[in-house]
Amino acid sequence: MKLHPLSVPYRAISRGLSLGTTLVFIGITLSGTGTIPRLALPALVAIAIFGVLATAAWQVAYYRRFEYKLSDEGLDIASGVISRRNREIPLRRIQNVDISRNVVQRALGLAALDLETAGGGETEASLRFVGYDEAKRLQREIQRRKRRVNGRAVAGDEAEEVEASAVERPPETEEQLFELSATELAILSVLSFDLRYFSLLAFGPVAFPFVPGITELAFVGGVMLAAMLAVALWAIGAVVTFGRYYGFRLSRVGDELRYERGLLQRYDGSIPLEKVQTLTIRENVLMRRFGYAALAVETAGYAPGQTPSGGSEAAVPLATRERVLELAQEVEPFDPPEFSRPPKRARRRYVARYSLALAGLSGVLFGAQAVFGWPDPWYLPLALVLLTPVAAHLSWANRGYDARDRHVVTRNGFWRRTTKVVAYDRVQTVIQAQSPFQRRRRLATVVVDTASSAGFAGREARAVDLDTEDAAALRELVGRRLQERLGERRSNLDAR
Repeated sequence: MKLHPLSVPYRAISRGLSLGTTLVFIGITLSGTGTIPRLALPALVAIAIFGVLATAAWQVAYYRRFEYKLSDEGLDIASGVISRRNREIPLRRIQNVDISRNVVQRALGLAALDLETAGGGETEASLRFVGYDEAKRLQREIQRRKRRVNGRAVAGDEAEEVEASAVERPPETEEQLFELSATELAILSVLSFDLRYFSLLAFGPVAFPFVPGITELAFVGGVMLAAMLAVALWAIGAVVTFGRYYGFRLSRVGDELRYERGLLQRYDGSIPLEKVQTLTIRENVLMRRFGYAALAVETAGYAPGQTPSGGSEAAVPLATRERVLELAQEVEPFDPPEFSRPPKRARRRYVARYSLALAGLSGVLFGAQAVFGWPDPWYLPLALVLLTPVAAHLSWANRGYDARDRHVVTRNGFWRRTTKVVAYDRVQTVIQAQSPFQRRRRLATVVVDTASSAGFAGREARAVDLDTEDAAALRELVGRRLQERLGERRSNLDAR
């Protein structure tokens, strides 16, 4: 089969304008340096037109040479204008099938189809562009044929009857699980913020020059600038979040989740339930204050935000905490966790850590005061030492783990608390780690890796600062139950 005919003018215009603009910019730059004679306006227009025409000719050839075919075994793609490339993507390797459309593509009825496979961080194949109806058909057919490949279709002679009547079968029932209301979208936009952006505010106080005699004025001006930057960053984050999750809805069709989201760039994606590795529940401070949370579903090879679609695994961007837990248990049934916290001596470690950080910051400010005469007083951060016991207690209170019969659950973080649910049969490795500072207090951390967190440091399920004996017992428990679950799976396969 071929791409949509309108993909030729769309790709030609979008890429031709880009190439033409680049050629004009290069021409203006070179003529300004005297390398070539200064170009007149007609010459610049001719360069731009040449870029558009050359790109259009290439896109026609690309369209004529691009073919794809969906079979019972996989998706075959033949492409290449000069150098030919033939690829066969087995159905069993296909992880997510995502559809994206910007405003222009929606007006033309076009869509980009991206195929993502397990174990990678980039798109395995893309069809740019096909009709939207064709993209939805491919998305449904790939998942349906995957189920047959995985052994869920009938075998033998009955399989031929099913194949023959496949067109006549009614479509699978779609059950809507969640839809983001206008009120929830507004709340999500306001409550969503990334503390990493606020690191830019460290440059606020030095944005104004230090004029001898009016350093206090420079400090006040810097603080005002930092406040304005904070409001601007918050507003930008709210607008981006609003556009990303506009019209969000989540549904279940058979054994897969399907989602739609986006204002300017619209995404339609699928999440196979059999590929789910980890459930992640996120709550920042404001979300917890008002009783909200977010749910992310991580699939093999991809953690949230790592897919080429830019976060296709976000199953529920915002809902009440009770609703999020209910949806999480529909995806992966698990018992409500009862967390075991780290030993109380871990809090003393946090007090020492925060105190050392404040002492280091005060030392930096003292050096700046000695060189530049600012800030004064430099020792203000030391006053925050009085708050380190409170900060240590909050860190300790928001950490813990729970090991149940079929899942291990971990929780970490105060500003952005993260709860991870991992089924034992999804575990890849279990690691017991211990830093030099942990060894001094007989503490250790247990890291539970899955196929979605492998290679992404800090995204694993972590039981932090456990007693060394408890950490060893948890590591052995997770390893033992992993082997038990794998044994049950093999027994079920043999029984079939």
